[in-house]
Amino acid sequence: MKVKVNSLFLEMELSEVDLHDVDEGGSPHRQMSVNLAGEAAFSETMTLVWNQTQCLKPKNFREEVRGPMDVSNFLSQSVPLLLDVHADRLPKIVDLMLEAILDDYEPEEAERISQEAKQTLFTDDSIQQFASTIQGTSIMDGGGVSLEQGWLLATGQLCTIQRRHVAIARLARPVNLEPAVSEAQFVILVLAPQKEKGTKNALETGRTFATLFADVDLRNALLRTSSTDEFKKLLLDYTQQLIHWRSGTRRVRNSLVHDISDLVATQWHFAAGIRSDLKRRWPHYLSDYVDGLTGQRTIQKVVSTILFLYFTCLLPAIAFGVLYGDITDQRIGVKKLIFSQAVGGMFFAVFGGQPLIILLSTAPLALYTKVIFTIAEEKEIDALAFYSCVGLWNAGFLAFYSVFNVCKIIQWSSRNTEEIFALFISIAFTVDSVLELHKNFDENYNSPACYGINITTSLIANLTNSTDVVDKCRRDNSLLSVALLLGTVWLSSTLYEFRKSPYLDANKREFLSDFALPVAVIFMSFVGSYLARDITLERFVPGNTSLFTIPDLQSLPAWAVFLAMALGFALSLLFFMDQNVSSAMVNSPKNNLQKGTSYHLDLAIVAAINGFLSVFGLAWVHAALPHSPLHLHSLADVDERVDQGHVYDMIVRVRETRLTGLVSHILIALSLLLVPMPLHFIPTPVLYGLFVFIALMSLNGNQLFERILLFVTEQYAYPPNHYIRRVPQRKIHLFTIIQLSQLAIVCFFGFFPNPYVKMIFPVIILLLLPTRHLLVPKLIDARYLSALDGNH
Repeated sequence: MKVKVNSLFLEMELSEVDLHDVDEGGSPHRQMSVNLAGEAAFSETMTLVWNQTQCLKPKNFREEVRGPMDVSNFLSQSVPLLLDVHADRLPKIVDLMLEAILDDYEPEEAERISQEAKQTLFTDDSIQQFASTIQGTSIMDGGGVSLEQGWLLATGQLCTIQRRHVAIARLARPVNLEPAVSEAQFVILVLAPQKEKGTKNALETGRTFATLFADVDLRNALLRTSSTDEFKKLLLDYTQQLIHWRSGTRRVRNSLVHDISDLVATQWHFAAGIRSDLKRRWPHYLSDYVDGLTGQRTIQKVVSTILFLYFTCLLPAIAFGVLYGDITDQRIGVKKLIFSQAVGGMFFAVFGGQPLIILLSTAPLALYTKVIFTIAEEKEIDALAFYSCVGLWNAGFLAFYSVFNVCKIIQWSSRNTEEIFALFISIAFTVDSVLELHKNFDENYNSPACYGINITTSLIANLTNSTDVVDKCRRDNSLLSVALLLGTVWLSSTLYEFRKSPYLDANKREFLSDFALPVAVIFMSFVGSYLARDITLERFVPGNTSLFTIPDLQSLPAWAVFLAMALGFALSLLFFMDQNVSSAMVNSPKNNLQKGTSYHLDLAIVAAINGFLSVFGLAWVHAALPHSPLHLHSLADVDERVDQGHVYDMIVRVRETRLTGLVSHILIALSLLLVPMPLHFIPTPVLYGLFVFIALMSLNGNQLFERILLFVTEQYAYPPNHYIRRVPQRKIHLFTIIQLSQLAIVCFFGFFPNPYVKMIFPVIILLLLPTRHLLVPKLIDARYLSALDGNH
């Protein structure tokens, strides 16, 4: 099989087909017209060889660290160099090279490896031709491409060896070896174990040496060498030239950030950022609606995304409403959370710059609300008024940031910050679910009644001759809660990944995947509320608080207003980081968005929304992770790419529309009419199962999580992605450990039970930026950080 890539050809003989039964038309019946002697002769002498060509890029010795390391290591370990070989047949040359490679092995083992190597290297015993080769190409004067004739590299992966081997033979005179190689002067043989790390397998090792021998000047110089030491020195010197080749250099800083050209171009004038965002986004405003109605499979994608957003925004609003109700003594409850979600989402969908961003009340906001109410209760002031005052200060600071272009500093935000914060949010969702389950087990499964039931309850029933005894041991409740939570996670995850299964046809698989979450929630709610109706489950309490209660701000003393200003400033840092990190992840170049960014305008809109919500004592909202990236992926067409057996998802197109956000939040607003019935039939465990599902889905594409898995992954199974190729393994693990240390600090302040410690949490998030740019470069080289923390 042949494949052309830049200046290298990869050639592999994939299979052979016996023709003794088949004629040109593929019909076995026509063969009957041939006499038996002719048929026998034909079947014994004819086979087919299937060739396929694949393009290979020459190895970048400056960025792909494995290349220079391999050349240096192999040459320092006495790689077999056969100079001036007097042989004109390929099998003889291979025998000499294998003999040199296996010189250190025991005779029996060497014979076994040699036999396997020949079976692997050659197409067939009767066809003395390499099965897998790499060649160079050159451009002909009249146009077109021709294969280089001066060298040939063969690769093979064997089960009987434990380490890689490379042998180089320089022929005494040009030899005709292959159909496409008529004047070969160099033959390179690369053997690797069957299970080898992706960057060290036979193909990658072969690509390293093929890149060297593709240079005609190097080959001419190697022909003039008179000793193996001189031969090796010439290869090492040329390798160093490739490392320092000027065309291989590039600017590192710009690779650390996302699509920030719009931010960098913004001037430091009053509201310059907002004006730039309006100028950039306004021409696309009409298409933001039209793009949600036109195009192949667009209607299905939009409808499924609307339902996806409806459930992923409404159900967390209910869950957080229960949490807010406990924190605020029902002054902010389920109905207020749903109303805040609906109003904020609709307003942002219409007036926001980047409509793919989804606003939500998040776990960090719930934690900060608890801090505010705890302080208010300790200081004996009106808690709702104090909360409202903090919210108004926060809105004021956000407006200040937007009009004075403070969003420009987000150009220093990199994958490091985004991955840490995204993983923290996933952990927060999971922790909330686990704590809720733990609370259920404490109240039901481990209830004192469960341990004293045979003594107390039975005794009372016998003495009173009554069957009306309250049994507080409800272990069935706890077990059903676990089943519903895990069932929601399993069913939604299975349906979400159904597009990758071989069942049904492609359209049905895509349909089930698009509607995975609604199907899972409805089905598990049916199981919990109808099939298991004999078991009493916990359900949310909507509360009776009015939606439009204006807090009495005048009741706050002056010192409380200034304290609210300090808390509002810290809260604004959390809003600023959440909003802009979410925006950066949505606007990442890998998502192929076409309509530009809108950092400053979006922050101004969020300031206006939260100012309105604060006036009425409603819950705050800001751009949410992982809902915003998941919204984008729901509207995207994704193509699967395969590289050395590893499957990668690549976004081909995203439907950038406002309809999904707008319609889904209109439905959320109408859901206020469904409280408490029928939304009351959704069991609480299903809500927290949704949390776990969202947390798991947000791990897709998170490189920090992928690198954590490398600690427990066998090296041969490492994915051959950009940072595996360009960064030494110890540096990859060092960067992962540094990120995990930062994540641990963020989790410490985010989950610490003392409310005053949680006040520092927004500052800790902001400190991730200087930590990345001032401390981390002292531990890891900039060129490695470019691969680990840049856009690729």
